[in-house]
Amino acid sequence: MIENNSQIITKFNPILISLHWLMVILIVAVYVCMETRGFFPKDSDPRNLLKSLHFMLGISVLLMVVLRIAVRIATKVPDIIPAPKPLAKIAANIMHVALYIFMVSMPILGWLTLSAYGKPIPFFGFELPPLIEKNTELRDLLKEIHEIGASIGYFLLGGHAAAGLFHHYVKKDNTLLRMSFFKN
Repeated sequence: MIENNSQIITKFNPILISLHWLMVILIVAVYVCMETRGFFPKDSDPRNLLKSLHFMLGISVLLMVVLRIAVRIATKVPDIIPAPKPLAKIAANIMHVALYIFMVSMPILGWLTLSAYGKPIPFFGFELPPLIEKNTELRDLLKEIHEIGASIGYFLLGGHAAAGLFHHYVKKDNTLLRMSFFKN
């Protein structure tokens, strides 16, 4: 469809769509590692593997979100059709900012926590440098903030998914389809 000699964009950039769904997989994997490690005894190989995977996948989320932000800035955002009301646009913007803050801050908080505990920060065969020196006074606070952030993440991620489904099935707009690989 052509209007005013410029093509109407109905979908996000394919790279951004790919990054979005890859990040969904990574974040789900981070949570799965976090939630399932408790099934194994402390210091057991499976528990230690899940903890390491949690750290490594978390850092992967940080790297992917930086790339995602760069692609998002460099590409056009397709319009929602039919256009939402101004208050809905504000709510969506607040949710997106909150999600980006979450995706940036949680891996950094995890990295800071490991650093404060003086633990190694594994990353797929490498060891990342600590962000701060070992700090017994700060480590428990960082861990608690990280855990609270993880709990908040359930609501942010669930709310984001629910909003996409609400727009698709109730509002019947193209919000969800803009981030889909499928044709509209």
